[in-house]
Amino acid sequence: MKKTFAMAAALAALSAPAFAGTLTVCLEGSPEIFNPQLTSSGTTSTVLGQIYDNLVEVERGGSQIEPALAESWDVSEDGLTYTFHLRQGVKWQSNDAFNPTRDFNADDVVFTFARMMDDANPYHSVSGGSYITFNTKLADALASVDKIDDYTVAFTLKAPLAPFIGIMAHGSIAMTSAEYADVLLAAGKADDFDRNPIGTGPFQLQAYQTDAIVRLIPFHDTWGEAAGIAENTPMVDAIIMAISADASVRVQRALAGECAIAYYPNLADAPLIEDSETVDLVPAKVASSGFITFNQTVDKFQDIRVRQALAHAINMEPLVETVFNGMGHLTGAVIPPTFWGAADLAPYSYDPELAKQLLADAGFPDGFSTQIWAIPVSRPYMPNGRRAAEMIQADWAAIGVNAEIVTYEWAEYIQRSRAFEAEVGMFGGIWDFPDPSQIPNNYFTCNSEGTPSPSNIGHWCNPEFISAMQRAGEITDQDERAALYVQAQNILYDDFAAVMFGGADQLMAVSKSVSGFVPAVFGSSRMSGVTVE
Repeated sequence: MKKTFAMAAALAALSAPAFAGTLTVCLEGSPEIFNPQLTSSGTTSTVLGQIYDNLVEVERGGSQIEPALAESWDVSEDGLTYTFHLRQGVKWQSNDAFNPTRDFNADDVVFTFARMMDDANPYHSVSGGSYITFNTKLADALASVDKIDDYTVAFTLKAPLAPFIGIMAHGSIAMTSAEYADVLLAAGKADDFDRNPIGTGPFQLQAYQTDAIVRLIPFHDTWGEAAGIAENTPMVDAIIMAISADASVRVQRALAGECAIAYYPNLADAPLIEDSETVDLVPAKVASSGFITFNQTVDKFQDIRVRQALAHAINMEPLVETVFNGMGHLTGAVIPPTFWGAADLAPYSYDPELAKQLLADAGFPDGFSTQIWAIPVSRPYMPNGRRAAEMIQADWAAIGVNAEIVTYEWAEYIQRSRAFEAEVGMFGGIWDFPDPSQIPNNYFTCNSEGTPSPSNIGHWCNPEFISAMQRAGEITDQDERAALYVQAQNILYDDFAAVMFGGADQLMAVSKSVSGFVPAVFGSSRMSGVTVE
């Protein structure tokens, strides 16, 4: 990617307190790509959420769906057609390779979805063509996306889909420029479409240094500023996002004034932040769920007795107490209790003797060797992957299972996990929109062809589970939907497909010099509307 500023100067800026007009943010990982369609990573979404817009969005700090690039929408009586009325006068960003000649319109919406839907689209296979959220949530449901006129687009579904509007607020369903795509295709540089982003959001990419810094500058032609919407207006001269996988380093930078906002501090550092005179500890009650899954492409994990043995061998109570620093909750359910549709499921019982007997019955009286992968970054659903893996490793050693702990840098970890390389994979997710379907669908379903969702790293395809999830998405009665989600969670639980850790509030360290920052409950927190003294 072309560098448009001196990295030495940017690094120097990070070594001293942030000056007025520049917002410094400490991130836990690098963006894996610069097109939201091709990612479901929360880290990547934190960056891209500043650059791109959706047709609709979740209200800041809340759970209501609000207009964004679409000013309004209508739903047909049969629930199959959603007609979006687009905002006019929305400007696109520009870069060295592209100067837009027109505003955002229906052609961009149609192109955005044609790339994901149509195998013949010239962009369909660019950058690997893995449209994670679309393939999981919309590919089987969406029949067509049609331009009615320049500022009206109709989405037609094959069957009613209750969470459709919520899905449209997901960060990976952001709008992209058809004109920019055409310009790059004509130049033979289609790959640049996913590397050098063009959006309509409040900030645009100026430069990216892999695993070091993302630098964003304000886009003052963004529609939010034009409409006089303060929370959608860029109010700083630049955003410097410093990448550091070490949570303690991020906290120390925040305390030293080097980062105005630091993501995901260690929970154990909460008292240190609370005692600070310059930094506030800011919680966000996000909905999240973490777990380990057993890779069912591996022969031994296809035997439910092996999965049962490993689940019953984990002493979950001290693990959750230690890893979540007293802020977690014990659960066997994938949907957290803050949602309707949550199941009342306890963790699997801790019973090492039963675990040993199950292993013997499965033909492993002396145990076996395996791997357990540890998430390398801190998340609300897993604040300390290494410590959790070490505790599981010790529990499994007591029943004769020798587990090697494996980890990678976050982007590589995600890539390898989705390639089914993890024998026992640690994973999880944060809800991006207010519907309980998101994480179960993302991490435990398979499509109509039997291909697992990209985040289904355990390769678990259970027809009964999939049927219950599909049915819950096709009806609108909330009580009926909730009952189906409970049923689906019981199917997952009874098949020992995963062992749940639960989740906790997301914590952030925010300088007292920052005003206007509101952590997102669903999706990514935006830096527009934020000021620094």
